[in-house]
Amino acid sequence: MRKYNTVLLDADMTLLDFKRSEREALAKVLRSHNLPADEEVLARYHKINDALWKAMARGEVDQDFLVVERFAALLRTLNAPGDPKVLNHAYELGLGEEAYLLPGAMEFCQVLREGGLELAIATNGLPAAQWGRYRRTGLDQVVPHLLVSVELGAQKPIRLFFDRALEALGNPPRETVVMIGDGLETDIAGGNRAGIDTIWYNPDKLPLPDTVQPTYVCASYEEIQQLLLS
Repeated sequence: MRKYNTVLLDADMTLLDFKRSEREALAKVLRSHNLPADEEVLARYHKINDALWKAMARGEVDQDFLVVERFAALLRTLNAPGDPKVLNHAYELGLGEEAYLLPGAMEFCQVLREGGLELAIATNGLPAAQWGRYRRTGLDQVVPHLLVSVELGAQKPIRLFFDRALEALGNPPRETVVMIGDGLETDIAGGNRAGIDTIWYNPDKLPLPDTVQPTYVCASYEEIQQLLLS
């Protein structure tokens, strides 16, 4: 008898190639505002942004602060004028237009759905960006639910995010739900807090730290399919 009926899927770097989307959208926004967009500046933004997302996962900042502060901090390092709110708004819209799936992601979702599993994307991303890429990639034709942290009023890894996500799916029994994602601090730690099993999607075969313990570790979509459908 199959153990899981409901699958929560992380979006960025689990199904969607966020790194490519981010890079292309960011470069376009910076150039359109007469700001440098060379490799050094893009790397500087990534460092700022990554630090802020980690701070949010620890509960130190909220998403409203994060999305503005990342551009405010970048402008400070460039000693350049500009409105960080305007930059962020343009970036969010642009990110929704830069839509790329990771290789094999669509086929992976199709196999799970054809196997009778209920699928939902559960993401911390920004609504404009996530809904835009969800539709542009065609994931909306295969995965019937997109659950975004801002719209749920809570973000991973907070338990409330998962409580509200599961409520939106009709409150399936938690022992029949599994969270799949590449983020140990968000997807895996959050699923653990919510009392659901987790699969750490780890295609780079990174070492597992002692701080977070997923239920399973899989390095490929094929491994996950075998685990869920066998």
